[in-house]
Formats: sequence, structure tokens, C-alpha cells
Amino acid sequence: MHLQNTFMENIFSCSVSIRRIEKSEKYPVCIRSKYNSRLLLLDGVPPGSSEIMHGTRKAVLVRLVVFLLIVVAAMKWFSNSSDKEHASEPDMFWGKRKGKVMLPEEERKVQDSKLEPQEPGKQEQKPDQQKQDQEKPKLHPVKDFSSTQMRIIHLDLKGAAPKVSYLEQIFPLLFKLGANGLLIEYEDMFPYSGDLEILKSENAYSVEDIEKIQHLAELNQLEVIPLVQVFGHLEFALKHEKYHALREVTKFPNSLNPHMPDSLSLVKGLISQVVDRHPKASWIHVGADEVFNLGEGQESKNWLNSNNGDKGKMFLNHMKEVGDFIMNKYPRVSLLMWDDMMRQISVEKLEESGITRFASPMIWDYSSKLNIKGIDKYISNYAKAGFKTVWFASSFKGASGSAQIWTPINQHMNNHLSWLKVINAMEKHPSIRFQGIALTGWQRYDHFSALCELFPVAIPAMAVCLQSLVHGGFNDEARKQTLNILGCKSINLNKSLCEGGGAFAGYEIYQMVHHIKENLKTQIDKILQDGHIKGTFSRYHRKYRFANPRNMEMFGDQVLKLHDAWEKFIQDLYISMGNIYFPDMVEEWMEENVYFYMDQLRELVKDYKQIIQLNGRPKTS
Repeated sequence: MHLQNTFMENIFSCSVSIRRIEKSEKYPVCIRSKYNSRLLLLDGVPPGSSEIMHGTRKAVLVRLVVFLLIVVAAMKWFSNSSDKEHASEPDMFWGKRKGKVMLPEEERKVQDSKLEPQEPGKQEQKPDQQKQDQEKPKLHPVKDFSSTQMRIIHLDLKGAAPKVSYLEQIFPLLFKLGANGLLIEYEDMFPYSGDLEILKSENAYSVEDIEKIQHLAELNQLEVIPLVQVFGHLEFALKHEKYHALREVTKFPNSLNPHMPDSLSLVKGLISQVVDRHPKASWIHVGADEVFNLGEGQESKNWLNSNNGDKGKMFLNHMKEVGDFIMNKYPRVSLLMWDDMMRQISVEKLEESGITRFASPMIWDYSSKLNIKGIDKYISNYAKAGFKTVWFASSFKGASGSAQIWTPINQHMNNHLSWLKVINAMEKHPSIRFQGIALTGWQRYDHFSALCELFPVAIPAMAVCLQSLVHGGFNDEARKQTLNILGCKSINLNKSLCEGGGAFAGYEIYQMVHHIKENLKTQIDKILQDGHIKGTFSRYHRKYRFANPRNMEMFGDQVLKLHDAWEKFIQDLYISMGNIYFPDMVEEWMEENVYFYMDQLRELVKDYKQIIQLNGRPKTS
């Protein structure tokens, strides 16, 4: 700006000099530019010579015109430079795709309207209009993922949700292993507010936590996709008495009744609060899987009687309403949804519903050996229905048993090798594009179920699965990279074990859980089945408080030593788990996987210490 002002001052000086030439017979010695030492008017023009005067004036005018052109060009150049410094935020996918950042059509219209002259009377907005404008969603640059195949790690937070401090350690690991996104299923860990505040758990993340999670993801080049259930698996909401009336079947908290007026209001509230806290999200996953008991509520039965029993249409109608709401309020966001409820719906009905305009199906199958022909048929049908992209969902944990404690690596690796075959055959479907695969890591089968494997326990399996996708199979290079990143000496696929140490966050828990799996039940069962105990200190002896101290001393030291060792180990495990998880989760995991066995050992030790002090008294009556 300072340089522009200097140019204007120079122009003014030249204009004054020309006027002096025209009005005076005395001529300036010279006119110099501040940034050019060349003379604009030459010294020594003879007074009274009109021809010389005319020629000199003409020369000065020509020079001034040239100078003005130079100034205009310079000012334009500085203006463009300034605009570049204030350009919109850059593409935030960190070079993972090709293409330019494009603004949505709506944002372009808003920007263009700012350049148009306003009509009289429209210069100032009314307060109501200003309030409406503030409530409109802020639009962000649309990211071009057309050349990017997404590898998304699913974080199921409806059980064993880790502290943010642990996620800070895990996100860099995910990036190194080849992930480029996160599918975060918050459920009751989201900081709902207002009418929905009742839905958040005692240890729910704070608003600041949600912001930090996204910041950490951005630092590690991980695209965040929030998941909000809108139909099935709404137990975390429908379990509350406040929402009992919205259940499809009164006694089951699983599924939403799509015919109740407040059902859509609940869904809109859930979506709005989550998406508003994720302003950079390009996708939202709306769940919609396993809508159990759909059509069994009285309102649904009445609707089916009037619509030829078409349960598929009932499902699509609700999803269309959800999709329309999201597209109108958040035009930057695309929808993902599990596909299982659509598998039996005809191509024609899918096309007629209109959901193909804004949603992409995510075909899920966690089997070690996929039915590839069946999946190929699903893809073909979705392509015919008009879907433009399709996603797949594999599993790296949480799909081998609702109370599984240890992750079977081979099973999950084979699941991904099968999915690679499907991905490699996508050229058979040119009208629909494969967009990405979500590696699911289920923590519970539903809101009320037990905990599956903990995340640290599943890290080796996740690493094998991700590297298999990156390298087209678990080949030598994939194995080498997996070992290098995890800090292991070897991966034993048959034993599902990372051997020879480990350097990943949570490795202490990985080791401890493995020790529990291999030894806790075995050692306690062995001591309870010991011949001395069964023969001289049985449940009957303990019930009536009598035994021979001489016999008891034959096994007493062994029992006490085992008990003390496990109590010390469990105390260390408590501390390690407490560094990653919240107290209620640690208690739950201990109750399910440790105390069932430890309580037997503790009761045995308690009875031993009491009865041996009786010195062989008669049994109590």
C-alpha cells in the first residue's frame, strides 16, 4: 500500500510539471521519477520556440501515458498478491488425492451476490434476517476424493472409550500403518446438550475433547467421519424413559418407530449436534443397520396394511427424510449407511426412493471367507439403482465373539484378503466407484452387550489388516513394515501373537491381557482341582468350618503364594488400564474377565485363613 501511494504522488508531480510547461516560459530543469533516475523533461529548452515547446510537451505526454500504464499494472499485481495472502483455507487432505478444492454452488452464489449492487432499502438487514443468516450452516471447501481410496479405522466408543491422551498416541500409529481416516461412533460419549443432555454418559467427552480429537486427526492426516445411528441400534437413547414412546416395540429399546412425530425430531437433534461439532466433515455415517422388529409396532402394522406390506418402502421413507434433512442443512456433507437393510429391496424401489442421490451404501461382511458372488450381486444392484459410489466394511476386531478377550489375527487377515479380491474386481462395475473400506473395531455387539477385545489387544491384528490392504496382501514387505512399526520381532499368525517385544502405545496392557488369557483360569482351576484340596478342604468342609490343619498345611503355601502373585499383577493392570480408560470401564472389564476366577481364589484363601485358626474343631451345625 505504501508503494501504491508513492506511485500516486509521482503521478501528481508529473501533472503539476506539465501544467507548468503549458503556463510558463520558464522550464523546469528536469522531472525525475523517485524510482527511475532517467529524465522526463530535459534541461536547456530554448524559450519562445513553440515548435520545440510542442515537441517537448508531446514527449512528456507520451512518457506520462507509459508511466501511467506501468503504475496501473503494478497496482494490479500488488492487489492480486494481497488476495492470495487472504485466500480460503487450503485443501486439508494433505496431498492424499488429486484435484482442486472446489466451493459448493451455494457458496459461489453467496460470494457472487456480495459483488452485485444492492437495491435501495436492502443495504441494512433487519435483526430477524441477521439472526437467520447466523443460523445458516457455514460452508467449507468441498474436498475432492475422486482419486482417493479411503482406509478408515472404526472407533466404536459405546464401550471402552479411551481417554483423549491415548488417542494422541494412537493416531500417529494409524497414519504410519496406512490409515487415512477415522469412523467415530460416539454414541453416549458425545457431549450432547439441551434436550439431549440425558443421553451422554458420565464420562462423555467434553466439547474441548471433541475439538482436540479432530485436531489430532488433522495433524496425522486422518479424515474424521462421525457415525450417528438414526434407526436401528438406538438403545443408548431409547433406554431412557423420556424416549420409550419412540420405540418400535415397547419392550425392546433397539429400533425407532418411524411413524411417531417425535422420532424424526430426535434424529435431527442427534445429527445437528454432532455435525455442528464437526465443521470440516465431508461425510456422516447414519448407521441404519439391523433395524430389528421393524414393522411390528402398531403404527407400523397400520401403515403396512395400507401399503401392501412393503417393509422396504417403510425403511426407505424414513431414510429419505433423514437424507433430505441433512442435504438441506449441511449441503457439504455426503451420507454413508450400512447396506444390510437394502439387500432385499428391489433395484426399482431403491431408485424410486431418491436416496441414491445423496447416500452411498457400505457393504459389510466380517467372514474370513466372503461370499464374493453374493457381494458382487449387491454391487451390481446398487449400481443399477443409481448409487455413484460404494464402500466396504471389514473387521480388525470385535467380530469373533461378543465377549472375546483376544483377537484372532488370522481370521481378520483372511477377511481382508477376501475383500481385496472384491476391490480388485471392481472394474466389472464401471458405473459405480469404490470409494473406501472401513476396518470396523466393534467394542460391543450392542449397547447392552459385554465388552469385546480392548483396542491395545487388537493393534497387531489391525496392523496386519491395514498393511495387507496397502501392499495387496500380507506379503514379505507387509510383514516387514508391520514388524518395524509395531516393534515386534515376529508375528505368529497361528497363535495370534506379536512376539519378541513391542513398541506401540498400550503394549503393557497387550502383554497383561495375554498373561490373563493364558494363565489366570488355568492356574486357578488347577489349584481348585488339587487332590489335597478336593480330599481334605472341599466345599463341604468350608461350609461347615472344619478341617484337619495337618492336611491344610500340605497346600496352604501354594495357595497363598498364587493368590499374592495374582493380586499384585491385578493391581499393576489396574494402573495400566487407568492410564488409558475411565474407571467404570476398568471395573467392567475386570468383572467380566478377572473377578469371575479371582473371586474363587479369594474365597479359598479367606476360608483357609479362618479355618486353620480353629485348630481342628468339630464342624459347625
